[in-house]
Amino acid sequence: MKKLFSVIVLLILLATAACSVNSSTGEPEPGAAATATLPDPKVYVTRAPDIDGAVSAFMDAWIAEDYASMYSMLSGESQSQVSIEEFTGKYYDTAVTMTLAFEEGIQYEILSSVTNPNSASATVKLDYNTNLFGTFTRDLTLPYVREAGEWRLVWNAGLILPELQGGNSLEIVRQTTPRGNIYASDGSPIAAQEEAVAIGFIPGYLDEDLLGLFYRTMADLTIYQVDEVREMAEQAFEGDYVALGEAPQSEVDRNMSALSMLSGVYLNYYSSRFYYDGGIAPQAVGHLTYISPEEQDRYLRLGYAPNERFGSTGLEYSFENELSGERGASLYVKDANGQILSKLAEKGTSAAQSLTTTIDPRLQYLLQQSLGDYRGAIVVIEIDTGRVIAMVSNPQFDPNLFDINNQNFVYADNPYFEPDDPVFNRATNGQYPLGSVFKIITMAAALETGVYTQESEIYCDHSVIVCGGIELFDWTYEKDKPPSGQLTLPEGLMRSCNPWFYTIGEGLFNAGFPNAIADLARDFGLGQETGIEISEQPGNIPETINLCDQNTQLAIGQGDMTVTPLQVASFVAAVGNGGTLYRPALVEQIGPENGTPTYTFEPEVIGSLPVSEENLAIIRDAMESVIENGRGTAHFELGTMPYPVFGKTGTAQNPFGDSHAWFAGFTGVGDEDRPDIAVAVILENAGEGSEMAAPVFRRAVSLYFSNYTNPGYTLPWEAYPYVVASPTPIPTNTPIPTNTPIPTNTPIFTETPVADEEATQEP
Repeated sequence: MKKLFSVIVLLILLATAACSVNSSTGEPEPGAAATATLPDPKVYVTRAPDIDGAVSAFMDAWIAEDYASMYSMLSGESQSQVSIEEFTGKYYDTAVTMTLAFEEGIQYEILSSVTNPNSASATVKLDYNTNLFGTFTRDLTLPYVREAGEWRLVWNAGLILPELQGGNSLEIVRQTTPRGNIYASDGSPIAAQEEAVAIGFIPGYLDEDLLGLFYRTMADLTIYQVDEVREMAEQAFEGDYVALGEAPQSEVDRNMSALSMLSGVYLNYYSSRFYYDGGIAPQAVGHLTYISPEEQDRYLRLGYAPNERFGSTGLEYSFENELSGERGASLYVKDANGQILSKLAEKGTSAAQSLTTTIDPRLQYLLQQSLGDYRGAIVVIEIDTGRVIAMVSNPQFDPNLFDINNQNFVYADNPYFEPDDPVFNRATNGQYPLGSVFKIITMAAALETGVYTQESEIYCDHSVIVCGGIELFDWTYEKDKPPSGQLTLPEGLMRSCNPWFYTIGEGLFNAGFPNAIADLARDFGLGQETGIEISEQPGNIPETINLCDQNTQLAIGQGDMTVTPLQVASFVAAVGNGGTLYRPALVEQIGPENGTPTYTFEPEVIGSLPVSEENLAIIRDAMESVIENGRGTAHFELGTMPYPVFGKTGTAQNPFGDSHAWFAGFTGVGDEDRPDIAVAVILENAGEGSEMAAPVFRRAVSLYFSNYTNPGYTLPWEAYPYVVASPTPIPTNTPIPTNTPIPTNTPIFTETPVADEEATQEP
């Protein structure tokens, strides 16, 4: 023990001697060994990735529905357990089933987060904003692992919606409501749910001894006249099925005694939304269509049922929400075996609203039968309210043909694939040069600038030299007629003298008013939409006139200007009512069936013509002389009309064929029970407005003021009112009685045009 103690003491003394220093200097004792100084320690810190940034990136990708980017943020193990297709499908199906909104369907807030060296988690408050069920709010905890220096989400289906954990799924049971009806101004239905019958025939199976009965019965049930049915039967192959049209079952039942005698006639019964009379104003009213495969998910998220139809064009499209009502649905959570676990949400239906239009159904129907094979449009508008009482676009189409329940859907041509695009609404979307009808605006600009007065005169020759040497010609030269001679400005409008208006274009340009005509055209509502409830085009009026010859062309409604027939009817109505522009309207009332209306039409002023009362009166008098004066361009066709009428002929050249025929005018009857109207007519590539469009104006006005008994005059292309003349007579051994297109107990008054040597018709 003493020996061990001695060793320890010895070691301590040796250690003390080795470490000894001079206490006074702090230096090692002489002879002591030096010791090296240790470096300062360096600390390296590796920070974990930002977990909040990783969470935000994932959620932002969800908001953008960028499921591929979301998938790329999953952990390797998660990706091994779910493919990108399955992952995308789950999110996609959930969005559709929940009816997730397209804008801000997902909103989130990061409530908290916890970070460890190799793992992290974040709690997120999530709002699911849906189209049917309102907003769901859930708190989700998102677990992350660190892989290759980045946070990766450890994913499971419960991170879509907590209720989806454990293989659960969502199921929606949808409920629809009957679609609202569309009515004409008199309350008669234009479109409504109906027990209907598709009618067709096979010519080879018809009984020749009963052809007369067949023609009359088919004409009674469809929109066709007897002669038209006969022509269809004779032109078809014997074995062809001819889709003739549709009728309400009640009308078919009334004709059943005749139908039961006929062979070769096929009746297919169905129940659906039905458009009466083959479609009243079909381009304006519109039609329904089925949800395409490409659009199905979008419409399902909006709440529609997979087989539901929706408004595709016209009023059916513009008022889809009102006409379809509010859809209902129940949202269920089901387990992996398909058993319902809970009802997550429920939304009840709300009844649809019906719509009453401003359309006069009888006038509309007869005018639809009046344009023959011409492409064109007619717009009839009340001058003091803006109500559109007729809107015709030709050719026509049958909106019932978009219904797969209708057997004729299978056999008839798709209207969208037919020549001349009958679904296209030429009244609101057709954009045409206006031709000489535009001279109304040019005359107003001439008077308002003060450069010209009603006493101003020029000699209206066959041609005129303007803009430093450009020779421009009058229509009298092209028709080989004598020059119109010395004319005042109002007489220039009456004769539609091109040299007069070329001169105005040049004169205003040189007098420092280069944009006066274009600016006034915009004040008349051209170059912009009218505000009607359905699709329309703005047309075009040049913003700036830089060249003299550009202004001379604009002055006669040519050059780089276009208008729609609706715009023309609207500004002509304003001329007729003293200068007020009204928003054209097709909707009179909206509301539930037998309930209080939610909307009732009131005339809406959208502008006023910047033309003095005095100058408007001069223009109206000139428009009256177009018809009343023996030299007026419309006197030959309209001079015998028994109503005060004002108008302007027009023939618009275009680079795609023959000229377009225009006529626009208004009435001045002053009958409180029959408001005055403005009418705009265009026939594409039909030639001269005075010869082709003016007679259609006559028909519209005559029908309107005669309670539909007077068709005016047989139109140039008709065999008799509403029936197109056949190129060659159709032979027949037995005369077939024809149905009278307008039932009346009194003879139809027909005016006979009075010829006048100087009443030459303007092109």
